[in-house]
Amino acid sequence: MIEITPSLIFMIIGFLLSLYSCVSNDVIQTLGTFLATTKERPVWQVWLYTGTILFLTFLIGWYVNDGDMAFGRLDRVPYPEQLYWWHIVPPIVLLYLTKKGIPVATSFLIVSIFSSNTVIGLMIVKSFIGYIMALIVSMVLYFFIARKVEKIFLYKKNKAIPMSWIVAKWISTAFLWVAWLLQDGAVLFVFLPRKLNFEEMIISMMVFLGLLYIICYKRGGEIQNIVKLKTNTQDVRSATIIDIVYACILLYFQNVNNIPMSTTWVFLGVLAGREIALYNRLRFITEKKVYKHLLKDITKAIIGLVVSIAVVFILNKHNEIIQILMHYINL
Repeated sequence: MIEITPSLIFMIIGFLLSLYSCVSNDVIQTLGTFLATTKERPVWQVWLYTGTILFLTFLIGWYVNDGDMAFGRLDRVPYPEQLYWWHIVPPIVLLYLTKKGIPVATSFLIVSIFSSNTVIGLMIVKSFIGYIMALIVSMVLYFFIARKVEKIFLYKKNKAIPMSWIVAKWISTAFLWVAWLLQDGAVLFVFLPRKLNFEEMIISMMVFLGLLYIICYKRGGEIQNIVKLKTNTQDVRSATIIDIVYACILLYFQNVNNIPMSTTWVFLGVLAGREIALYNRLRFITEKKVYKHLLKDITKAIIGLVVSIAVVFILNKHNEIIQILMHYINL
């Protein structure tokens, strides 16, 4: 018989809130282009495909890693002996920011509440490096393929797309989806014990699949606008290339170390580098419009980072802050 304790209740609430908010915020990085290019297909087909990949990825990971659903990403983030009310504040804040369309670095906001200052610092550095690397790689790649590849997609987007590209898009989505799940497992399961038994794994997967269906049904939500506003991202061929570039960068950082990182920043870097290169090679819209969108994206990301760090700092230091306030009140 499982004893219902406040810690268990906060664990369940925290897991549900963080999973939903993370799925709403971060999944669009990986499935955003897929949802945009499959809007004519039934929801159940999109959900069944992405859900099957999700379940198999975590099932294999759970078996290979002896119950670890985070693929080693939480090795430096110990599970607390007791969960309190303040542990569920970050996912609530994340849910609010997601509703406002702000692409939050969920690793900073969710994982940091359980982490030491050293790990938080390493997460920020790794994420910043990820953004710069994604920006440069994407910019260089699209500088060379803009006129020979993307120009054709852009100006012939109303013509019938060969079936080979549609198949390639579904394959690239699977590739990126797996790469993202390997990297973001830390955020998705940070509220759960570091080792799960079979029943716990199945229950967590059922919850995840249910939330994924909601995202597929809503076709993304507010964060999806970041994808839609970029040049020709709803074209199957362009979306396929974006997926491959993003997935390769995530897999590279997967093998660097086991420190969690913000996949949001990597994703924004890929899109920013692509937009800059396409503008400079094709001159498809005004310079003002291009950099306005990029500045808006990075501003939202910085706001999300600042809010995340502020929330984590306040929660980690709430006892000290309360003591200071009480001291001045009693003066």
